[in-house]
Amino acid sequence: MNFSIKSNLVDLANKTIYPAELVISKGRIASITPLKEEQTGFIMPGFVDSHVHVESSMMVPSEFARLAVTHGTVATISDPHEIANVLGVSGVNYMIENGNKVPFHFFFGAPSCVPATAFETAGALIASADIDKLMQRKEIVYLAEMMNYPGVINKDPEVLAKLAAAKKHNKPIDGHAPGLRGEAVEKYIAAGISTDHECFKYEEALEKLHLGMKIWIREGSAAKNFDELIELLYEFPEMMSFCSDDMHPDSLVKGHINLLVKRALEKGHHLFDVLRAASWNIIKHYNLPVGLLGLNDPADFILIDNLSDFNILKTYIQGELVAEKGKTFIKSVEVQVINNFHCSSKKTADFKIAATSSKIRVIEVLDGQLITNKLHLPCKTVDGFAEADLQNDILKLVVVNRYADVPPSICFIRNFGLKRGAIASCVAHDCHNIVAVGTNDEDLCAAINLIIKEKGGVSLADKEKQLILALPVAGIMSNKDAYEIAGLYTQIDLEAKALGSKLRAPYMSLSFMALLVIPHLKLSDKGLFDANLFEFVGVFE
Repeated sequence: MNFSIKSNLVDLANKTIYPAELVISKGRIASITPLKEEQTGFIMPGFVDSHVHVESSMMVPSEFARLAVTHGTVATISDPHEIANVLGVSGVNYMIENGNKVPFHFFFGAPSCVPATAFETAGALIASADIDKLMQRKEIVYLAEMMNYPGVINKDPEVLAKLAAAKKHNKPIDGHAPGLRGEAVEKYIAAGISTDHECFKYEEALEKLHLGMKIWIREGSAAKNFDELIELLYEFPEMMSFCSDDMHPDSLVKGHINLLVKRALEKGHHLFDVLRAASWNIIKHYNLPVGLLGLNDPADFILIDNLSDFNILKTYIQGELVAEKGKTFIKSVEVQVINNFHCSSKKTADFKIAATSSKIRVIEVLDGQLITNKLHLPCKTVDGFAEADLQNDILKLVVVNRYADVPPSICFIRNFGLKRGAIASCVAHDCHNIVAVGTNDEDLCAAINLIIKEKGGVSLADKEKQLILALPVAGIMSNKDAYEIAGLYTQIDLEAKALGSKLRAPYMSLSFMALLVIPHLKLSDKGLFDANLFEFVGVFE
């Protein structure tokens, strides 16, 4: 189909804006003709998310795309290690095949750390030989976040083999090194790792930038680092971009990269620096076949009303109109259900923990952060068992292995704020076992059993009230319509907050309480883990 558009062209290559007529033919920019008369609106390259786990949206890629295009997103750099931890290489292939069914640019990475550590139970393993095979696929454009920074620094042979596979195929390597500084980060970067999206402090990001590492500014449903890092865009405009990392469905309905663009402009950053961080820098870094409004480029672009309100009027991908004024034109496709879920229902007695001391180690969740604090607090006991202490906001945290019938892992957590009931999730990074937090064992058991019955989901139990958003695809994604998923998630999120949680995204925060590679204290299905010591520690002191 051939058509033309007259608008004010935002030229990122030359950092200029001028009236122009663009002719689109066979999905590409066939001609660009400058005009003398000023036009209405602005045409610019579509946005790219520089690092996202599509699975965290609880949608398969084809449904994620339906929402993302309404916000001007035309492409994502997607790390499929969530499904890979459940199903291995077959999970990665599933994401690629589903994403290929819709008009959207999904670029996937080869997951570098499956499982992320040896201290938890995953459903699969991806070895260096698998990485080498994945790298041969055109849809795999990079080695996804190398979370095993101790392995990089200490030159673990298997880790080095994965890095070598990426270099062999001339594909960039993404990093994941929260808080890594000094000589350690120098060795990490020297190994060929070129980006990091895990910086939560300005000084940390500045050090990495000076060492030549690119920094992706993350603003997701739980981890929010935009305000801390955005000022670095002034000094390092060519070395930064925006990403969401993990977005729950209700967040994606509201907006995506477009919201970060608008916030950056409101803070006074230069238009071209901001727009390059939302597209150009990412496309150039990963060498993506995504259009930047150059002659013969793929016709991937957006139309907006003005440079202040920044309302997305239309989104085009390869010349196809995929969204207009908030309405998606991408149709749902048939979704195959695949899974790996093999545990049986639990009993309330499974969640009892005998008290062996008057002091306990407690995880302190921090709203808007993936890192946690480790506290040392008095233990409340009843009949010799350690119990939740609602008066001091100390609740019970549980991880249940979804791949085998073994005893649950139990510890205590602060700052979730629940006054009654329990919530649970099978979206639990990175191995996606079941993680739950609750005020009492009965509701904990009920919330967990809801997930076991559905073989995946997010749930809530408060005496007679029981709710679940079923996630049958790998136990972490739904096979339903994107907007239906978002509506169901919004409802259960509100119910969790009605139980007393003051966290902005209680389910998203819960999903990271089993992520051992993020400091400081986390819980795996094998026990309480100190990420600073990189070893298990006891619940009781």
